[in-house]
Amino acid sequence: MQGATVSAARAIGLVLGVAADGAIGDPRSRRPVTAFARAASTMDAKVRSKHPAAGVLWTGGLAGSAVLAGVLAERAGRRSLVLQATTTAVATWAVLGAAGLAAHGTSLARDLEEGELETARGTLSTLDPRVADGLGVIGLSRASVETLAENTADVVIAPLVWGALAGVPGLLGSRVISLLRGLGRGRPERYRWFVARVDEIVHLVPTRVAAGLTVLAAPVVGGSAGGAWRAWRRDTAAHPSPNAGRVEAAFAGALEIRVGGRTVYPHGVEELPVLGIGRNPDAGHVTRAVELSRVVGWLGAISSVVLAGLVGFWRRRR
Repeated sequence: MQGATVSAARAIGLVLGVAADGAIGDPRSRRPVTAFARAASTMDAKVRSKHPAAGVLWTGGLAGSAVLAGVLAERAGRRSLVLQATTTAVATWAVLGAAGLAAHGTSLARDLEEGELETARGTLSTLDPRVADGLGVIGLSRASVETLAENTADVVIAPLVWGALAGVPGLLGSRVISLLRGLGRGRPERYRWFVARVDEIVHLVPTRVAAGLTVLAAPVVGGSAGGAWRAWRRDTAAHPSPNAGRVEAAFAGALEIRVGGRTVYPHGVEELPVLGIGRNPDAGHVTRAVELSRVVGWLGAISSVVLAGLVGFWRRRR
């Protein structure tokens, strides 16, 4: 197929994959990305090492294998428009985390509203590596908004952006990097430095796209677009991450709350900057953060179709 036709098939596949994620929901035991995460976690435990070369080889091997598998699938699918669109749709459904994120966020909000803090701590631990023990309603609400924002960028917007730009290899590669970063958070710094740097590069553009879409989505959930924009531009310079602080600040500004501050991780305590201006979050803000994440995801799906079209146009002009 020609470049323009490939881009059209890619756009159709992305839409179908997003629709499948929403329609099927989150069958956690059957989702391919869940099986991969379990297998990677098992292998990670077996190759534990403090040597940085182990991190490079482990990250490069898994990410490279995922991209290679994507390249082979992409080439096989180019025989026809239908096959290409189907291949992209299946890969999109396989890696997209929108439905699962919404389900976890809804559970967090419900548990916080009902005072089931221990259950909320358990749910949070499936999404975020921080130590949740001892966190009260405010701390859990803050952590929930932060992780909803970060995961919206990582497991929703990033796959869509890379899927539009690079097709199936982009979908699989970006998602594998996100999974490896999550696995490496509890590992020694000398081991996880490589995956952290690769992750920063892979998510450099998607997190900024997610922050921009948050500004656009804020009024839909009764939030402040101006607040999201100001927090994004004002508060992220002091954040140690070149990526996560952007979308977290945008969420905080949109919801007119404060997040950040002292955060306890398995590897130690981090004094993160305060993002946003307003009150401390509560269960109601977590519910609104879930809705904001959903709207950002919808806008991301539309943007990915437009981006795929622009890529096809650029290829046609070459």
